[in-house]
Amino acid sequence: MKAALLLLLWLPLVCAAQIAQPTDVDPLANKRAVALAEQLRCLVCQNQSIAESNAELAVDLRRQIREQIAEGRSDADINAYMVERYGDFVLYRPPVNGITLLLWFGPVVLLLTGIVALIRHVRSRRAQLDAIPLDADELRQAQALLGSREGDSP
Repeated sequence: MKAALLLLLWLPLVCAAQIAQPTDVDPLANKRAVALAEQLRCLVCQNQSIAESNAELAVDLRRQIREQIAEGRSDADINAYMVERYGDFVLYRPPVNGITLLLWFGPVVLLLTGIVALIRHVRSRRAQLDAIPLDADELRQAQALLGSREGDSP
């Protein structure tokens, strides 16, 4: 009788038992999730990764990363999922392709264009100043200044 009673008390516990699910306590999965979150840009915040951000979207993306790690997906699969869903902007280091060429090389092209424009402006300005002749009064003043300086030196 006691055995039957114990069996009846123990039966609901056995039926309710489930397969153990991985949790956030797994240090390797947690480290992987943090590394992935640091590589992805928060789409709401200004220049923060989703690991740093407390925005609702960043929290949701971190949760999605953990779920996908628990499902056994690779880092490349998770990144591909994020890029497919949010575009290359979600990556801190977007791939070099036709769409991102301006993003990768735009600053360098802009800097070189500015340097070339500055050099051309300085040269044209110098040529304009050399082309303007001094009138007789300005020439006398220049010679007087140069002559007085030469006379001042020992």
